[in-house]
Amino acid sequence: MLRFSILGALQIRTASGPAEISGDLQRTLVQTLLVSEGQSVSGEALVEEMWGEGAPDNQANALQAHVSRLRRKLRGLEPDRTTSRVTIHPSGYRLTVNEGELDAAEFVRTVRQAETLGSGSPEEAARLLRQALAMWRGPVFGGFTGGTLCQLAGARYEEYRMRAMELRFDAELRLGRHAAVLAELAETHTSHPLRERFCEQLMIALYCAGRQADALDVFRRMRRHLADELGIEPSPALRQVESAILSHDPALSGDLRAPLLQLT
Repeated sequence: MLRFSILGALQIRTASGPAEISGDLQRTLVQTLLVSEGQSVSGEALVEEMWGEGAPDNQANALQAHVSRLRRKLRGLEPDRTTSRVTIHPSGYRLTVNEGELDAAEFVRTVRQAETLGSGSPEEAARLLRQALAMWRGPVFGGFTGGTLCQLAGARYEEYRMRAMELRFDAELRLGRHAAVLAELAETHTSHPLRERFCEQLMIALYCAGRQADALDVFRRMRRHLADELGIEPSPALRQVESAILSHDPALSGDLRAPLLQLT
């Protein structure tokens, strides 16, 4: 069994340790087939992804040579496997990846599982989301994004990471762990200054830590930032949190925190 990892630099791990994929074209080929998650990729799409406008004149032969090289590489990593992982179909090329073998697919599955729990099981949701986020070793593909297909996949997985972080902070706040996540929330909000959900969560955490003035200052700075960068006002959800802080809404603290988080 092989384990493929793209939440960070491309890695293929075997029972005896990591295996190296050498060469930019080979890495791009593997990454493109992996992000297709078992679906076929046309030869034209692979050529575009690997070479872009610099495709060789004999692009079909060049692509086939790289596919054959990848087949040999994977066959050497799994000598007991009876069928090739890379197969050719009328619609293109496919890399067979079983459940549990691709970290990005496992990450998305775990996030969706946590999301289905809703607000009823914050402890289990927080555990699942911490487990999912721990899969990340760095930017998707280690920043080596290749062409359009890989770039789109990287953006999709990154958006799932943002969603996982939001869900995890929600769960931690429902559990009353505002002090434990306060520093991490502040850092996350600074890294993603236009993501309003992180701002809402940071405001709630600060208020629950007895720092009402700081919470309102975060809102004022966010309002200025949105106006300067995008020319827009804060969302109704963000304004709702500000209003709740100003009115000392009891839903912000104690056992009533969950209803406010559900509204935002």
